Amino acid sequence: MPASYSRNLKKIETAINYTFKNQALLLEALTHSSYSNEHPEEAAPYNERLEFLGDAVLGLSVVEELFKAEQRLTESEMAKLKAFLVSKTVLSDLAREINLGASLRLGKGEEASGGRDKDNILADALEALFGAVFLDSDYTTVKKLIISLMGNILTETIRTRQSHDYKTDLQELTQQRYGCLPEYRIVKEEGKEHKKTFTIEVLINGEPLGTGKGRSKKEAQMNAARKALQFLRSQTAEKPFYKKQTSN
Repeated sequence: MPASYSRNLKKIETAINYTFKNQALLLEALTHSSYSNEHPEEAAPYNERLEFLGDAVLGLSVVEELFKAEQRLTESEMAKLKAFLVSKTVLSDLAREINLGASLRLGKGEEASGGRDKDNILADALEALFGAVFLDSDYTTVKKLIISLMGNILTETIRTRQSHDYKTDLQELTQQRYGCLPEYRIVKEEGKEHKKTFTIEVLINGEPLGTGKGRSKKEAQMNAARKALQFLRSQTAEKPFYKKQTSN
């Protein structure tokens, strides 16, 4: 294994505060099927099996926290909150926070198409990482890691009992009211590489309706969408900010 890639593995271990006894598990967790298919001579195992295991471990860890919450949650509330917390939107953002994409092994096609920042690839790799830690240690260790990574989003989701995908909500609302989709535009990028803060503006038919900040583009978009939703929902039917275009 090239020394440069070994340094990438060490960066991931540092980011999650866990050192693998079996480095092969970490390597497998970071290997996408596209890489394995393009390097048959290596017979490199890819991360789908670990992803399947990690998904189960993640689900159990989250449900256990929801079940033990001081605010006694009903079965339907737990199901709704769990679905949000293990969603690709949440997991891909967590993966970006530890810069997981930079350490993935991808095929040339996925590399060229921006695979290192694709939500599904990042979310799957993070689940695979959870599966790898579980096999390398035990459930208690991997659950501690999961809870640590989730941090505030887990605490706030339990406290508020809310699990909103504001981007999806905004998209549905604007399609229904105005027959158009939101457009997101980066206003500012601040900070060092891998520790940036993004400011993003959301526009509807060219009209800016909300601005949000975040440690990832996805988080900033979500915050911008939330503010736009608040504004749109405050508008009365008699005085909409924008009238839907109709064809003659």
